[in-house]
This record gives sequence, structure tokens and C-alpha cells, in this order.
Amino acid sequence: MSRSVSCNADSPCAGSKIGGCNVAQLGRLRREFLKVRPGWRGLCLLCFALLMQPIWVDDVSDPRLADYRDVRDADLRRKRGLFMAEGRFVVDVLLRDSRYAPDSFFLNPKSFEVLEPVINECGGDAPVYVAKQEVFSDVVGFDMHRGCLAVGNVGEALGFEVLIAQAAKEASLVIVVEGLRNTENLGGIFRNAMAFGASAVLMCPESCDPLYRKAIRVSMGGTLCIPFAQVTSWPAGLSRLRDAGFQLVALDLADDAIPLDELGLRIVPDRPVALLLGTEGRGISEAALDQVDHAVRIPMAPGVDSLNVATASGIAMHAVFAGNGGSNSKPGAPK
Repeated sequence: MSRSVSCNADSPCAGSKIGGCNVAQLGRLRREFLKVRPGWRGLCLLCFALLMQPIWVDDVSDPRLADYRDVRDADLRRKRGLFMAEGRFVVDVLLRDSRYAPDSFFLNPKSFEVLEPVINECGGDAPVYVAKQEVFSDVVGFDMHRGCLAVGNVGEALGFEVLIAQAAKEASLVIVVEGLRNTENLGGIFRNAMAFGASAVLMCPESCDPLYRKAIRVSMGGTLCIPFAQVTSWPAGLSRLRDAGFQLVALDLADDAIPLDELGLRIVPDRPVALLLGTEGRGISEAALDQVDHAVRIPMAPGVDSLNVATASGIAMHAVFAGNGGSNSKPGAPK
């Protein structure tokens, strides 16, 4: 099947014709198809998709590809409220499992062939730009063999209070990070959170952005489907977790921290847990540690004083997950 193109009324292609209709009319037609009774909807969408074509691009300087041309994450976020998803698996997560709406797609022919069904089903009216691999690489500025990018709309941030209320109701695990500025580590934490059923990730104001491209890629799309929020009042805001019924557990290297394998004896079953993580070097601040109920450490061989924070988070999340009998809630936010 072929994929639709989409333009606003002021764009140069808004009056172009496809199958006897202009693009703006086809956009409205697609929205009407979505109102059709479910029994007929699939047939209607199939007919609609057959009328449409992707936008083939062979000019590296095409202005419609500006978002994909040597653009830094911070520029996308600050200027336009967008983020970049990279790779077929991550783009599939963006479309099927996230609350974010795609703004556009930029694909090589193979990626378009693979993703066309899910784009037709979940891509809305976002335009799909397709280019040969050599043109694709020239646009993005390096040889990206995956040949698959999508720009998404950030939308409104989720509220801290809303997330902890939902997690408390489900008695699920929440991850809290302090001072984490490395996007790869943050992405790894989100990937672990997805694997072990954490329902949300909460961050101090100093932590990096989960919607930076590298964080999204390393998380395998976890930052797109696990809801997150910033705790603006830090570390005083941690008290709100306790007020909501959470047991606060921190990973710490202190000698008096209890071994991780004893945590199951200390926490109360059927009550939600908030797991607090800090950086490898500085660790968790004393002010934040003052808020926790239990400080735990991961036993290690002599001479080894720490683990990478993403690695340590996975070990700790598994301990909580296994202690709950593998029953943490499936992550997800209202779409």
C-alpha cells in the first residue's frame, strides 16, 4: 500500500491533486473514514491509502527536510517543541505505544517498505518523505545506515502529581533520578524500567531530557512509552511520594546501607516503591537521602566500588520486580 501526504492550507502543495482530490480534501476525507463503523473502517482506510503516495525527495536542499538537516536535539526542543526518533523499532514504538503524535517521517526505501503498514494505521496526517540512501545520508550529515527518522511533537508535559497518584493506585514501582546528565545512562534506565514494569520515571530539575535522540535510541523507545515528569521542588518534593504511600528506597554506597538481597525483608508488600538513583561519582545528595526509608547497596567483589548507574538500576529494579512476584504494572501513560 501507499502512504498519504499531508499539507496545511498555506503550503505550496495544498492545492495539488491526487486521485481527483486535493491534499487538503484527502486529509479531511481520512478523518471522516475514522468515524465509519469499525466493520467498514478497514476497507475504507484501504481504499484511502491506495489513493495516496509518499513524497519522494532527491534534492538535499529541499526545505521540507529542514528538521532532519544537521539539527541538534536542543534546537528542535527549544524552537519548535519537537523531538527526533531514530530506527525502525523506535519509530514503531512511537506510533503504536506512545502518547506522542508524529510530525513527519524521513525514510529510505527499505525503511518505508517495512514501516508502511504501521504508518498507514497510526501515522495520522504526518507527511512521509522518502529518499535514496545516499540522499538520506547527505541530508542528515553522516552515513546513517538505518535510514529511518521521525520527528514527533512533544505536547504538554505530564504532571508530577498525576503520575504519582496513578502509580500509588496501582501499587507499582516508580524510578526517581537525581543529577543524571548522561543521555545514554538515562536511556538505559528507561529501558530497564520498561523491562521491569515501572510505571513512571521522575527526575530532579538537573537531569537531562529523556526525549533527546540518544536517550530515545538507547532506551529502545522506553522514553516514549514510560511517562515521566520533573519534580520541580527538589528534594522537598520527595515527601509527596511518601504522602502518597510510597516506600522510598535509595541505591547508596555507604557502609551502613543494607544489602540489596535483604530489601524484601524491609519493605511492606502491596505498597508502591520509589527507587532513587544518583550519579556514579557524586551519588545521591545528603538532602535527598534524608528523605528515604531505606538505603541499599549492591554487594560487589573487593576492590570494585561502583557500577554504572544504568547497570545498577537494572539489578535493583529486578530485585523489586522479583519481590513482587513479577507483578509490577505494565508501563504506560494516557494517550
